Formats: sequence, C-alpha cells, structure tokens
Amino acid sequence: MTEKNVVTAIRDTLHEQMAADDRIVVLGEDVAVRGGVFRVTQGFLEEFGEERVIDTPLAEGAIVGVALGMALHGLVPVAEIEFADFIHPAFDQMVSEVARMRYRTNGDFGLPMVVRAPYGGGVHGALYHSQSIEALYGHIPGLKVVVPSTPADAAGMLRSAIKDPDPVLFLEHKRTYRLIKGDVPDEPFEVPIGKADVKREGEDLTVIAYGLMLHQSLEAAARLEEDGFSTEVVDVRTISPLDKQTILTSVRKTGKAIVVYEDNRTYGAGAEIVATIAEEAMFDLDAPLVRIGGPDVPAMGFATNLEHAFMPDTDQIHAAMLDLARF
Repeated sequence: MTEKNVVTAIRDTLHEQMAADDRIVVLGEDVAVRGGVFRVTQGFLEEFGEERVIDTPLAEGAIVGVALGMALHGLVPVAEIEFADFIHPAFDQMVSEVARMRYRTNGDFGLPMVVRAPYGGGVHGALYHSQSIEALYGHIPGLKVVVPSTPADAAGMLRSAIKDPDPVLFLEHKRTYRLIKGDVPDEPFEVPIGKADVKREGEDLTVIAYGLMLHQSLEAAARLEEDGFSTEVVDVRTISPLDKQTILTSVRKTGKAIVVYEDNRTYGAGAEIVATIAEEAMFDLDAPLVRIGGPDVPAMGFATNLEHAFMPDTDQIHAAMLDLARF
C-alpha cells in the first residue's frame, strides 16, 4: 500500500495504463504542455509524445467528437473536460452519439472511451467552476456515470473505465483532489463499475452519499456515534447503473435512510435513490425518508458565505441524522 491523494491516484493509474497500452490517447484543453489544469497529465507529453497526449482547441464538442472517432477506429481515448461546467457544448455528442452508438448499430460498435471531468464546489469556483452534472448524464441510457470518492476507488474505477467496451463519464470532485488521502494498493486492481460500497457499518440509520458529501457524511456519522447512535454509510460510487441492491440491503437493515448530495435538490441523483427506496423498501422503513441537497438556485456563489449556504456540510448532515435517529 502507498498513501496517495485522489489526484495522485488518478495520475499514477492513467500513466500506468498508457505505459501498458499504446492505444490509449489523452486529449483535452491544456493536457499536454501544461499537464492539465490540475496537473494530472504533467510530464505525459515528454514521455508519450504529441501523438498520444494532445492539446485541443477550447471546443468541448470537438473534444468528445474526436474521442468518439478515435474509439470507433481502434484507439482508447481518455478525454479531459477541464471543468465539468464546460461540458455542455458536448451534450449533443454525449447524448445523441456517444451514448447511443451500441444501440443504433445493433451492438456492432462499442465505444471504449472515457470522459474525465472535475466537478463540484468548495474551491471558490463560483458560477462556472462549481457545478454538479451527474444527474444530467445519469439520466441517459447507454452512458455509465461514475463518481469515485477515495484514492483507491479512483484508481480502481479508472482502470475499469478504461477497459470498459462502452463509454464512461468519470467525474472527480475537485475538492477531494488533494484533501482526501488514503492507502492505494501498489499492484494493479480494478473496482467494478455499478457496485456501491459500505464505507462504514452501522445499525440505527443509513446515510447514502457520494463525492465530497461522502466524507462529510462519514464525519457526521462519527459525531453521531458520540450521541449514542450507529450509522451505516453507503458510497454510491456509480450514478448509472445504480447499485440498488446494496442500498436497499442497508436500508432494510437499519429502517431509516438519509440521502445526501451536493447538486440542486430537485431532480438530483438523490431523488432517484429516494424513489427507489420508496418503491422497493417502503414497508421496511421506521421513519420518513430524508433528502439533503443543494438549494434550487442557478449557481454557487464565489463568496465564502454563499458557497457555504449552497453546500451541505457536516453540521447540517449531523443535525438531520440526529433528528432521524431519534424519530
């Protein structure tokens, strides 16, 4: 094991995969000469050359479109969207072409491609560097959407994403990049896409989260233990396909559930999780379902107080958990 932060785990895994498979090509804005805005690909240009590490124009639709063409012709592109907020010009490519390729060709063509995108707030990114986009793309059949929250999961899920024969949107919460550290196995390993993970065992209530909110929830769960209650924390890890079984097993065990997510509360990914629990485990519940999400406002502000007002925090999550535990 080696302790790494999230960004180092991603960088090391991508480097390892490129060294092992010369079909893998990295492309995106500033990924070559600058090494990426978060330095994930720093040094890659010198090692792998300009045919495999490609700086693109500021054109997200072109980035995804070129990656699609590469995947159709035998390459394995890993496209980087500099910030998830900027992916919207590529929405039509992602939805109309990338996600539907296998279906429209009756299974004849897959698209082994990964689109990496840093998302989320907490870094004073303001309107155009703080968005959560997982619900927009989790709604699209044919597209896998993953959200690893720990260094080990980031490494293992990136390997799985690169080896997947179909397209994967790989979302990385930028606040976790250097904040979250953990042990990562030295030997190559894979974490399956579509499998949630119980990060903390508990008996009294279940908290379901992902991204930065997973870590806020784990902190809140530790505080709730001091209040005399045991919390199970489930890391969703994959927005689509959603691992319903792990979530339902935990909720049936504890009888109480809170879903925490950073995105706008209405129509967020958490809404689908709550609906799933209500449909399939209603009679196993001992209390109403609780949903904590960001406010339904157009964007996250730059000022510290506005950012805090938007993002759920440990205090808010703990208070909701305590109320539910006492219900």
